[in-house]
Amino acid sequence: MEAKAYLFFNGQAQAALDAYAKIFGTAPINVMRMGDGPPDMGIPSAQKDWVMHSELPIGGTSIYVSDDFMANSPAMAGCSVMINCATAAEGKRVFEALAAGGEVRMKWEPTFWSAGFGACSDAFGIRWMVGCDEMPDNGGGAD
Repeated sequence: MEAKAYLFFNGQAQAALDAYAKIFGTAPINVMRMGDGPPDMGIPSAQKDWVMHSELPIGGTSIYVSDDFMANSPAMAGCSVMINCATAAEGKRVFEALAAGGEVRMKWEPTFWSAGFGACSDAFGIRWMVGCDEMPDNGGGAD
């Protein structure tokens, strides 16, 4: 069994895929366009190039990305995509890139459980939480 986040956009899926591919150093796979579907789907010609489905590998997993051809997906709320990086330096880089043009919900900083953690909404309205495996410097560690 496997669970994956499926992120929906209102005509900005390709821009989001491009941004995320750059941030995560990967490339989307299986990009299907709305115009690739059967003609009876009734997709307006202005939306034929919108993304029907795509997969973006991130580390050992992936996320799915699509445009909502009805263009009425509400803003993401009550859920975040969690990214866990190996180091605080990588986590901070990813966090800052995702937060650019968006909203910082919790600034990137060390916590009691990690050398770095932050939460943001990106420029597309997707909520992200970014952390790292690196442990915090708690002045000597556990006894």
